[in-house]
Amino acid sequence: MTGMLASVRNLTEARIALEAGVDIVDLKAPEYGSLGALPADEVGRIVAELEGTVPVSATIGDLPLEPDPICRAVREMADTGVDYVKIGMFRGGDWSSTLAALAQLASHGTRLVAVLFADNLPDFDWIARLKKAGFAGAMLDTQDKDSGPLTEILDRAVLERFVGETRAQSLLCGLAGSLRSQDVPGLLSLEPDYLGFRGALCHGARRAAGIDPEALADVRRLIPSAPPRPFSSQAS
Repeated sequence: MTGMLASVRNLTEARIALEAGVDIVDLKAPEYGSLGALPADEVGRIVAELEGTVPVSATIGDLPLEPDPICRAVREMADTGVDYVKIGMFRGGDWSSTLAALAQLASHGTRLVAVLFADNLPDFDWIARLKKAGFAGAMLDTQDKDSGPLTEILDRAVLERFVGETRAQSLLCGLAGSLRSQDVPGLLSLEPDYLGFRGALCHGARRAAGIDPEALADVRRLIPSAPPRPFSSQAS
């Protein structure tokens, strides 16, 4: 089954998401980019308040893929107690060295989720390398939120390939990127582990606006509430 991930930017929104029955709470600061990061101390407070009721993930920001800044940000975010740390695989930088450095963190129990960007011509050959480096999951998202929804950037065959290759590596698989209510049925049929939302849950469908409880409830109703593949255990 497919679960619902809701991206929130503060404790108030996290509580709304929890009340709506989302399967994972994702912490980010949308005003600071596609994977804008909240301050680590704020993330820690939210994690403490949620008391393990649902898995929590958090982004580390729109950082270049260089080993030192990436690993420093990952360690800081992991220390907050989140279940998963999300890392954007942005173009440029040193992917190979960064992945090797992250493998060391993964080997010590830090659960990492790579975010590949549909509008950056993602190389799915990296999925096997993510598995080898000890990543727990991979998501397909959009970097430019003005470029349209994921479903209009990549066709169904490409999305199906991403889900298939991620599953073949026994990695948790997520799809996100300006998803709308009308995108849900088709994406559910691909059977990813999670569908991720921000803009569709907000007032006026504006991702920098606050969460609209009614909009969130509308999306929640579209996704069966049976438990998805566990996000709280390391993929193997």
